[in-house]
Amino acid sequence: MARRRRGLPIDGVLLLDKPKGMSSNYALQKARRLYQAQKAGHTGTLDPMATGLLPVCFGEATKFSSHLLEADKVYRARIKFGQDTDTGDAEGTVIREREIPDVTDAELETVLDRFRGEIDQVPPMYSALKHQGRPLYELARQGIEIERAVRRVTIYNMALLARHSDGIEIEVAVSKGTYIRSLAEDIGETLGCGAHLTALRRLKTGPFTGDAMLDFERLEALADQQAREGVLLPVDILLDHLPRLDISAEVAWQILRGQQAEMATGALEVDSVTRVYQDQQLLGLVRIVAEGIIAPRRLLSTAVEAAAG
Repeated sequence: MARRRRGLPIDGVLLLDKPKGMSSNYALQKARRLYQAQKAGHTGTLDPMATGLLPVCFGEATKFSSHLLEADKVYRARIKFGQDTDTGDAEGTVIREREIPDVTDAELETVLDRFRGEIDQVPPMYSALKHQGRPLYELARQGIEIERAVRRVTIYNMALLARHSDGIEIEVAVSKGTYIRSLAEDIGETLGCGAHLTALRRLKTGPFTGDAMLDFERLEALADQQAREGVLLPVDILLDHLPRLDISAEVAWQILRGQQAEMATGALEVDSVTRVYQDQQLLGLVRIVAEGIIAPRRLLSTAVEAAAG
């Protein structure tokens, strides 16, 4: 007998404003309890020190959360010069202090320009990357350092927002896999004084911006469960970047039973993936396996269960 999942069958995406001092997983579980949701997952870890946009996916949306893991992101960061810490941020212990050089705005921009575009970056030990099944941060806390492979990442844009006596504030748009802590440390090393992050806020993930973020205080202030569900974005917002196919009831019957189906696919390329709808309802994803032939790729459980009757 199948085990019944506890909680409410809620589907959708919450754009959560994660508070400082809370891990992404703790924030996820708090959101899940607030919504009494059966299933939830987040779309990219933010360090406890960091704040800002943490999309939380409920129910069927978790099936498509990987699309946001691959997305570009935008951050605002405060970098302090003159001190290196063992974690690369303000939560760590200062391990080295150096004098901050007196550089002009033009000289600073020259340094920053070295990090615009494609760069090589070594992920920090204090990260969620895993080595033999263990997060690197666990090893780092034990004083163990593992050699990490260099990554090629892209800094699409880096704007200098402000200069302070001991550092700078920047806004930076980056590709997936970019560590802002590592960027801060590398900038400090290039200046010859070291550096670490003192504040980090995520402003954008893929198509989502911070304009629609909600913090826990605002969520808890909503009148009831219906009001809270009313602020969730629909599941298919995660798939807006994919082409759309509207299919007939006959084709939907085949797809929802795991079968291939024939239909006109227009200019869609073979092996491409598209979202499919029947009567304006999202059914999931299909793959174009040949010209005029589609096959199920990832379907909504609710749609499959409804089709099974």
